[in-house]
Amino acid sequence: MCRVATHMTTFGGETLATLREVWLMPRDLGAIVPAARHGDDVVVLVHGFLASAGVFRPLRRRLEEETGAHVASFSHAPGARIHRIAHALAHLVDRIPHGARIHLVGHSLGGIVARYYVQELGGYTRVVQTISLAAPFGGAPLASRLPVLVGSELRPGSALLARLRRRAAEHGVAHLSIAGTHDRTVPHDAALDFPHGERVSLSGRGHNTLLFDADAATAIVERVRAASRR
Repeated sequence: MCRVATHMTTFGGETLATLREVWLMPRDLGAIVPAARHGDDVVVLVHGFLASAGVFRPLRRRLEEETGAHVASFSHAPGARIHRIAHALAHLVDRIPHGARIHLVGHSLGGIVARYYVQELGGYTRVVQTISLAAPFGGAPLASRLPVLVGSELRPGSALLARLRRRAAEHGVAHLSIAGTHDRTVPHDAALDFPHGERVSLSGRGHNTLLFDADAATAIVERVRAASRR
């Protein structure tokens, strides 16, 4: 009965999180670039597949209230390949003054985009750390059902993911992987399959639940605070 109760609680939480995500999706569709200055902390949020920057509103509020950091975001088109989204991210970062401390936070696909920008597009010169929520570094089995566009890049065995793992520590940009033990979209082990940085495992959390989870937000807030003190 305990297992059944846990399953039902997790299922209910994930369902509510998904409904909340759908409700927030029409918001923040355009790029948001704060008026930051040299020495400021700027957190850039990168959303996942079939979402928008609006899903980060609760996390954005906590970051602004508890860290004093500016928060930037943009929305990307469903199905776009990782390199295309990463170039859009690069364009946004280019609009942030040099000398600002940039932190990238990505959910699911967004976590992959963040590391691609850092490792493949020279983002390591601008970014102090990346944080991923349920990012499929080890591949997502569901992506195999989408053999074209971004699906081919996120499936297990993807050459792109293998390259990111292989070059994970090459430029020394700090990373934190956050994963939920009950994620049915990106397996827990796949979300932690990045051989660089720290790992946080949250029991009972599902894929979309992590977007609104208080403990996940606390971990992100703490990392941004820690980096800003260095």
